[in-house]
Amino acid sequence: MAAFVRKFNALGFPNAGNININDTKQFQNLVIWLEDKKIRHYKIEGRKELRQTDDITRWSQTFQKYLKDLLCPYSAQEDRAVLIDWLLGLAVRLTYGESPNKYRKCTATHQPTTNGAAPSDNPLDSFNFDDPAVKAGITSVAALLRIPPHHDHIEVFKAICTLVKEKLSREALQASQQQNSTSQDKLSLDTLSMGFATGDYITDEAVKILRLLHIRNLRELQSKINQALVSVQKVTAEPKTDQRLGKIGR
Repeated sequence: MAAFVRKFNALGFPNAGNININDTKQFQNLVIWLEDKKIRHYKIEGRKELRQTDDITRWSQTFQKYLKDLLCPYSAQEDRAVLIDWLLGLAVRLTYGESPNKYRKCTATHQPTTNGAAPSDNPLDSFNFDDPAVKAGITSVAALLRIPPHHDHIEVFKAICTLVKEKLSREALQASQQQNSTSQDKLSLDTLSMGFATGDYITDEAVKILRLLHIRNLRELQSKINQALVSVQKVTAEPKTDQRLGKIGR
């Protein structure tokens, strides 16, 4: 829980360092506290079923509905650390939204350069990445892009930048459109067979993804080989004659 302590402290949660989310009762109480104090998605009377924690099966169904109502990208069966991280990020963002002027007065932690260098044109250089609002925004964007959570929000931000650059930039989108228009066959995880099974769904899906990436790399390599062959064929099929040298070719 050390990764969540700063978020807990920002939200004013009591005894943040002592909570154990692996304990079902503590996990339930934490969810209820976040809804009562910070998220407040339901009206007071609408939180009655969420407070009925004795029947764990029924509470799990209620919690699943709660996550769906919050538009959470994860299900109740997801790892509890992932769910708590998402709920904390939402709570921080909502708390910031209630009093944005209060948090805007916080000064940035980075110090400007004093060696006479020109100020950077990169707006990210002026960001305070320790600001709760920035952390909440990173968490929200990561959830939208289906990026797995990580205890270090800076690493999550780097992953977002990498994904946007490789998949969502103008060049990447154009390349994707060209590939879709020329590709005759498409592979999906549902139709891809590994030839073996590990017995674990998550591991099987990860292996399928690695296999798809390998297939994509092989296709790119084959395309480059074909381009090289075409270039060589152009040279050999249209030789130039140099009568001074008494030979044909280059």
